[in-house]
Amino acid sequence: MRKVSFAEFGGPDVLQLIDAEEPHAGPGQIRVAVRAAGVNPVDWRVREGQKLAAHPLALPSGVGLDAAGVVDEVGAGVEGVAVGDRVFGEGSSTYAEFAVLAHWARMPEGLTFEEAAGYPCVMETALRVIGEVGVVPGQTLLVSGASGGVGSAVLQVARDRGIAVIATAGAANQEYVRGLGARATTYGDGWVERVRRLGPVDAALDLAGSGVIRELVELTGDPNKVVSIADLDAPDLGVRFSGVAGSVPDALATTVDLLTRGKLHVPVEKAYPLTDAVAAHIDSQAGHTRGRRVIVI
Repeated sequence: MRKVSFAEFGGPDVLQLIDAEEPHAGPGQIRVAVRAAGVNPVDWRVREGQKLAAHPLALPSGVGLDAAGVVDEVGAGVEGVAVGDRVFGEGSSTYAEFAVLAHWARMPEGLTFEEAAGYPCVMETALRVIGEVGVVPGQTLLVSGASGGVGSAVLQVARDRGIAVIATAGAANQEYVRGLGARATTYGDGWVERVRRLGPVDAALDLAGSGVIRELVELTGDPNKVVSIADLDAPDLGVRFSGVAGSVPDALATTVDLLTRGKLHVPVEKAYPLTDAVAAHIDSQAGHTRGRRVIVI
């Protein structure tokens, strides 16, 4: 089978499309014929060799955590899923023609493989950081870097829970984040005052890693009310860096519920063939994404 792999840490150019042996489902796992794989920032952070305790690995390594596809192997002890089912979930080395998933859910009717592949990591992360920052219904959450996959999910989960959102995003994405229920402003010079004019902030999330931790602490008045998923230096300022996944099965169940109720839609901004994994990583690292990027097999 074809698979994207890397034998050394580094930039996007270390990614190679290779011929590899097919993986097989072990106990408690399933294997899917991958139709689409999600492109997540964690993918290129791991590729760069950043110290992410949640994702240790040995080289050479495959790439990717999220996938949507058709079940073609069911491991021992697995119930409730059969060969031929359409599923999405998390596993390992998902930039490949076949991948093993440890967590999965059936795809809701009407959802494409490309759309489904973009949800697992995004929704697990969104639900986790909303919980960690401690924001509750009736309060206001500031989201820095709100137009990407995680931001899009955070805004929609918050709206469903009755949490108000103030969002910062690029000029081209203002109407997009407003359409997801947020009060919006641009980042750049004067953004802190623009946020203040939109209202008081109870908690804040840094989703872009654009060097705004000090300002988020200033706006909330408490470093314990700020969480980052993108700035590895956040702990130096007393702010939590969230990098360890919570319950993926719970996240998938919530995703299916929101999708089924019509309360969640994260658009796919661009789909890449498996041969263009390098371009997918370059674009992902450049940021300014509206929604998700995926690789299509």
